[in-house]
Amino acid sequence: MKIYIASDFHLKFTETSEDKQRREKVLAFLDNLKNKADILVLNGDIFDLWFAWNSVIIKGYFPILVKLDELRKTGCRLIFIAGNHDFWFSGFLAKQLQMEIYQDHFQENLNGIDIFIAHGDRYTTNDLRYKIFRSLIRNKFVMKIFAVFHPDLALWIGRKMSRSSRSKQVSHRLLQKREKGLLQFSQEKLKDVDLVIMGHSHLPKIEKMKYGIYANAGDWIINNSYIKIENKTIKLFNFKEEKCSEKL
Repeated sequence: MKIYIASDFHLKFTETSEDKQRREKVLAFLDNLKNKADILVLNGDIFDLWFAWNSVIIKGYFPILVKLDELRKTGCRLIFIAGNHDFWFSGFLAKQLQMEIYQDHFQENLNGIDIFIAHGDRYTTNDLRYKIFRSLIRNKFVMKIFAVFHPDLALWIGRKMSRSSRSKQVSHRLLQKREKGLLQFSQEKLKDVDLVIMGHSHLPKIEKMKYGIYANAGDWIINNSYIKIENKTIKLFNFKEEKCSEKL
């Protein structure tokens, strides 16, 4: 069984030239998985904002939705774990793409490996403001209010809420601070599982810890990175280039 994990595409519904280049790389990556991947895990922040109204979807995301549907039709199991940008799910992805949706984490024994996968935003230790925001914005009442707005107005508000804008680039030092909480959580979680995989920090990594392995799928803003698990070996790639690996 071949399992692929990717996170933090940060695809936008209104694009700069840089955003378009990133989207094309993501689409090429998904094309490359056809008839190869048994499972694809999308570990959060795939979209810079996701929302599906009763009869409307965001047209800017149509190309990736088509690619995911094509991949599904090859027999690939699709799993989506909510991130800190894409967490409002109303049924479209599950019904139309038969995608498994997890609001917090995914945990399962695959090929004899106990795997825990989460985006990671819940485990940061230096972002109290975001954690308060997270509890508010995930409230079902807030989601219902958002659904009442005209899509154009709702998406304008969504752009204002987004914290991945180019004017708010996160420094490498802050990314490392963000990762600290992910590592601390993983050290404890690895007492119960063999492998913990995160995203969110945008720092691709495979690290052997005392009780198991921590891995981070990185991002597609800088690293174009993803993880592949096959034959109890986990490997980190920079789109078509292997970076490092560990035996599970």
